[in-house]
Amino acid sequence: MDDQELGFKAGDVIEVMDATNREWWWGRVADVEGWFPASFVRLRVNQDEPVEDTEAPRASTGAVEGGGMEVQSSRDQMRTNVINEILSTERDYIKHLRDICEGYIRQCRKRADMFSEEQLHTIFGNIEDIYRCQKVFVKALEQRFNSERPHLSELGACFLEHQADFQIYSEYCNNHPNACVELSRLTKLSKYVYFFEACRLLQKMIDISLDGFLLTPVQKICKYPLQLAELLKYTPPQHRDFKDVEAALHAMKNVARLINERKRRLENIDKIAQWQSSIEDWEGEDLLVRSSELIYSGELTRVTQPQAKSQQRMFFLFDHQLIYCKKDLLRRDMLYYKGRLDMDGSEVVDLEDGKDRDLHMNIKNAFRLHCSTSGDSHLLCARKPEQKQRWLKAFAREREQVRLDQETGFSITELQRKQAMLNASKQQAAGKPKTPQDAAGHLFTHDVGVLWEQQSRVSEKGPPCFVISPLAAEVAAESLGLFGFCCIVFLKMEKNCNTESLILVSVRSHKDIILWPRIQN
Repeated sequence: MDDQELGFKAGDVIEVMDATNREWWWGRVADVEGWFPASFVRLRVNQDEPVEDTEAPRASTGAVEGGGMEVQSSRDQMRTNVINEILSTERDYIKHLRDICEGYIRQCRKRADMFSEEQLHTIFGNIEDIYRCQKVFVKALEQRFNSERPHLSELGACFLEHQADFQIYSEYCNNHPNACVELSRLTKLSKYVYFFEACRLLQKMIDISLDGFLLTPVQKICKYPLQLAELLKYTPPQHRDFKDVEAALHAMKNVARLINERKRRLENIDKIAQWQSSIEDWEGEDLLVRSSELIYSGELTRVTQPQAKSQQRMFFLFDHQLIYCKKDLLRRDMLYYKGRLDMDGSEVVDLEDGKDRDLHMNIKNAFRLHCSTSGDSHLLCARKPEQKQRWLKAFAREREQVRLDQETGFSITELQRKQAMLNASKQQAAGKPKTPQDAAGHLFTHDVGVLWEQQSRVSEKGPPCFVISPLAAEVAAESLGLFGFCCIVFLKMEKNCNTESLILVSVRSHKDIILWPRIQN
């Protein structure tokens, strides 16, 4: 952005010309020189070409006297460099967190006329908790550091001991977009701009805006796997720290993955709220009170007792609950809420094809949901064996998802739920398409294909008809320049006539059908 700033992209190697300032370095890429933030790059410790692992066995044969010691010394030096880098960046990071907590948060709390506690939590999240945890972590790293022989330092175990503490970054990363929005709103007012600048100057921090400082924890949690991968690269298998570093790398990758997964799920709650608002006749508590993830969806036949009545229903499996809906008679993309099943108290029983003893009927591709708390039992049948297997696997995934959420403490706050429902109601008021597919985008899929449904009559005196998929109707309607809800029917004109006519029908309600001019075949 500035003439003296150095532009670069991921993968570039920058030659550092001046590193006297810890935050901003002067460097060169090709023939261009300029300032760049040190936190944006990773120090490349292997300046020379690394020694291939295949050289070590050759050196140990005695063909080159002392060669093995030379290779070992080079690897030890590389490992020392990586360890020094880890400790150095960790100390810098602690200072950075302290500057934010003492330079900004402490000063903001003195100005109750400008900041409420809720605002401060929105802007800074749980960065104070992160600061406390990181202070403990850096002390543990320093205790593991071997000052006399740094390459023998055992840092892997330290990461393993504190891996659970790093999960607090999840809350911070999820909140960070809200912090950016709130800061953007406040910095439109000059008094907040002057106040934040005064905080920076008093704390003697470099000339970066507050939102730039608040980005650092997000970058830090993603940097640990890179550092551990570098450390593992220069840790020989016989080193006492090898297995711990290997396990720590795996653990920190999982932490980063978990944070990304939580972020994705929180972004999805708006879609779930929109989907709920698109369902007609919704009853009971909101989906988001208990659920935050759609596991699977599809059409099943529900067999009810005692008459063994069969009902086609759309089922949506979320964590903790199974929602089932009825399709509209004519508008197949419209769903009506019919009920829900509690998955926490239910057992899924796979049933063999054959005669059911309770219902005295033959069943195929069926399974039963038995609720232990209420004693209710629900028989569900899929169309094909492979569909049944997909449902059984989906039920297993739902239980696993619930278990993981309990282990990691994932949940949706009351504020997040209310905000999502508010956003959904605003979209609905703005006239957004109110269908489950439109509301949830690609999150939900329905069995499309050609859906035939026999109607008794178009009217009291009209002949019987067969309705085709509304998707096909939309294509035909647009080609004729017609808009609104339409369906296509094949209409038999007379009982003694073998011909069929294709008619486009515009429906305003189930009982109000207007025939447009017929389309011959």
